[in-house]
Amino acid sequence: MPARLRSKISSVVQRITARDLESQEARERFLASLPEYLFSTVGGNTACVEVVTGEACRFIFDAGTGIRELGAEIAASKKPTACHLFFSHFHWDHLQGLPFFSPAFDTRCSIDFYSPVPAFREILEQQMQAPNFPISMDAMGATKAFHVLANDSVKVGGVEVRHRPMSHPGGCYSYQVRENGLKVIYSTDTELREEDFRRSPENIDYFRDADALIIDSQYTLGEAIEKYNWGHSSFSLAADFASSWRIKRLVLFHHEPSYSDRKLEGMYKNAQWYIEHLGGKGTKVSLAREGLEIEV
Repeated sequence: MPARLRSKISSVVQRITARDLESQEARERFLASLPEYLFSTVGGNTACVEVVTGEACRFIFDAGTGIRELGAEIAASKKPTACHLFFSHFHWDHLQGLPFFSPAFDTRCSIDFYSPVPAFREILEQQMQAPNFPISMDAMGATKAFHVLANDSVKVGGVEVRHRPMSHPGGCYSYQVRENGLKVIYSTDTELREEDFRRSPENIDYFRDADALIIDSQYTLGEAIEKYNWGHSSFSLAADFASSWRIKRLVLFHHEPSYSDRKLEGMYKNAQWYIEHLGGKGTKVSLAREGLEIEV
């Protein structure tokens, strides 16, 4: 049994009293009282986020290992599906799930791929060639189209998707999704800089009053300082950024793999406290977890 799981079970057992075992209702009440870090896990899949809109298609951002589970959900519906898949960048943890995305092998489905990187089709094809993978993208039976984002935005029905370069080694793009006056931003692998806080017209239009911001918050502040220019932000800087731009919902994302659930839960609570300390009472904070759903 993994040491972390054993530690969780031990902590739960130590909290049990005779009263907690008296009835099914008592047991359920006990379980509901447990701290989040003991009762559940954050999860370990790499980046994949879906934004559900009013359009009859799926908007997906990045193809980390999480896209395999999304693909299984789509396959279970047994319906033909149109997917629009946007890539922030092409580090392994953001595209390694693509070969296991089952709708890509369904001839009834279609996938439109998007990136501002001109050669991104070749990048995707190379990672599914020997010796990296036994079959190529040619085996994907879904109808495929590749779109290089030369303009600032692209429209799919009533949904507009904009992109913006962020600070990360090798480059990375954030995406802003707009529909019916709502605005959601996906900004993984982002090292926030002073210029991201500037009140320029471009920044105001892109960031201010977003309904949700899903942003890299991998480190504590001390670790972020030690790992300057590694391309990731601290949870406190993300909180400062969200408060500064009047973000309605901040989602702490792209967790440090070595952190325990307890440490992540602590960072989440500290981010809540920090935003309240900054006066950003209109900003709600969430910790990204497997299967988390947020409505805006």
